Amino acid sequence: MKEEFKGPKNKWSQIFRKKWFFPALYLSIAAVLLASVIWYQNAGTDVSEQDDQRNAEDHYLPSMNDEDAVPVVDQQELVGMPLENADEAEIVTKFFDYNAEQADRENALVLYNNRYYQSTGVDIAAADAETFDVLASISGTVEEVKEDPLLGNVVVVSHGEDLKTYYASLGDVAVSVSDQVAQGDKLGTAGKNLFGKDNGTHLHFEIRKDGKEVNPESYFDQPASSIAVEDSAAEDEAVSDEPTSGEDVVNPEEDAENVEDTEQEEAPSEDEGTDEEADEEIDVELDESEE
Repeated sequence: MKEEFKGPKNKWSQIFRKKWFFPALYLSIAAVLLASVIWYQNAGTDVSEQDDQRNAEDHYLPSMNDEDAVPVVDQQELVGMPLENADEAEIVTKFFDYNAEQADRENALVLYNNRYYQSTGVDIAAADAETFDVLASISGTVEEVKEDPLLGNVVVVSHGEDLKTYYASLGDVAVSVSDQVAQGDKLGTAGKNLFGKDNGTHLHFEIRKDGKEVNPESYFDQPASSIAVEDSAAEDEAVSDEPTSGEDVVNPEEDAENVEDTEQEEAPSEDEGTDEEADEEIDVELDESEE
């Protein structure tokens, strides 16, 4: 009986005495602990990733490094004067508005080549008649840079939403097509042109919405989103009240066609001259035959 009772105890004693027992026991415990830690970390990471994904969907902010990101003009940006020191400059030619007072309408006419033109923008000149830096009135993209024979150097800036600003009568140009410009960036310098030569060194500035000119003075220091095309019904009613100052008011875009038609009408006809000479020859022949 004693040998049978001591048998299992002796087996465990023999196992405990083995050199590999305790290392194996430690490795087993370490493996269990390591597996537990890994499982816990994976479970926490899954929950964290799900929360981050939900937060990203609810509060997405576009990255500045996105290749497909398209710059959008802030429509709440206030329309600024296209020069730095507005207090040292004056508007020498106003925008022609049918609803304006008589004096303002007369001040919105430009005399060129013995014809009066309705101003489609405003002419700005410095008080000292010197040149000045022309700045971007609204942030945007330079769409066009050209040299016009009448208007001088012209820069067109696009602002999206079919809104554009035009800067003409520039001396030097400091930008190129496709340049991104922020409000207040230098576009060039004020210069002279043939169309507004009476104003000397100046800037001709226009704002166009949906392809139609609007009065810039109505929108200075106003949000860009407020720019809109006014109803033309009032203009149709006020046509009879246009100030002429002794000459008909002519639209600059239509003047080229009118000049060509006038030249054709005033040019002497070769056929008419030939007919008159033929009539004189016939009269001479008749007189000789009668004698």
